[in-house]
Amino acid sequence: DGEDTEYDSDDEDGTASASVTDDSKLQYIQKQTVRYGVAPSLARLTLFHGTKHKRWEDSLAFQPNHMHSFSENKVRSMARKGAGLQWTTYNTTNMSRTYPAGSRVDSSNYLPILPWSVGCQMVALNFQTCDAALRLNDGRFRQNGGCGYVLKPSTLLAMQKKTGEEDTLPLKLSVKILSGSCLPKPKGAASGDCINPYVRVSVFDVKNGDKETCTTFSTNPVYKNGFFPIWNEGVFRFLVENWAAAMIQLSVYNKDVGKDDFIASASIPISCLRRGLRSVKLFDASNSTSGAFDFASLLIEVKTKNVMGEI
Repeated sequence: DGEDTEYDSDDEDGTASASVTDDSKLQYIQKQTVRYGVAPSLARLTLFHGTKHKRWEDSLAFQPNHMHSFSENKVRSMARKGAGLQWTTYNTTNMSRTYPAGSRVDSSNYLPILPWSVGCQMVALNFQTCDAALRLNDGRFRQNGGCGYVLKPSTLLAMQKKTGEEDTLPLKLSVKILSGSCLPKPKGAASGDCINPYVRVSVFDVKNGDKETCTTFSTNPVYKNGFFPIWNEGVFRFLVENWAAAMIQLSVYNKDVGKDDFIASASIPISCLRRGLRSVKLFDASNSTSGAFDFASLLIEVKTKNVMGEI
């Protein structure tokens, strides 16, 4: 057959030697060749370079694609040292990422309000734990259609520009819980005793630029009525200092023997609150509204007023 080729012993030895030489050259070339997972030209445009923070003077001179990462303990430490203004200025051109401390072996979360208040763009949380901090995060990103991106407030976008007086004045906030509607049993259970609902109203804020605060008031329970409980009690008043980052959380609990049961909640940025009578949609522990939570809501009355500076 013309396609078959026969070699004598000498040819075979020569072929084997040539093959070994070729393999060695190939291995050498492969070692010298740099393999890129991403095209270098694209990486130069999109890749964030993680850099260690040393001094804000150095950080402010970095290119915009250089990013810092901080643990929650470092966030609080720098805030106490008065680095908030420099950090906020850095975040107008560069990215910052914060993450939970390694000591949180139970996967609990830290409050994201403080890093948000200095303009941090990526505030990492443990999403496997549905706690108050994760509910705040869910409420923050429900604005803008829930697309996953939220524009930072004007006070954090350009520190070098002079902001209006109303952007920096404290805010007087008053909230009155009027009633609830179609409040389900804990975890959306289909059977069981009638619930005894009450509402906790919490405002999460940052005072003096470095201290996270949480002010909480509670209504009295309404016994044996989850369908249409009416509270219509006194007004809860708050003084919100950093209202661009602050949030309000409305949580409904079932008054029970021993530990009270969580039912539903809603977290709303203070900057998104509107005056007047408002119907607030409630979400379950997983921040969804499926099943028994489809129609759960609260009726509240909101009043706000800027605090004028002393003359």
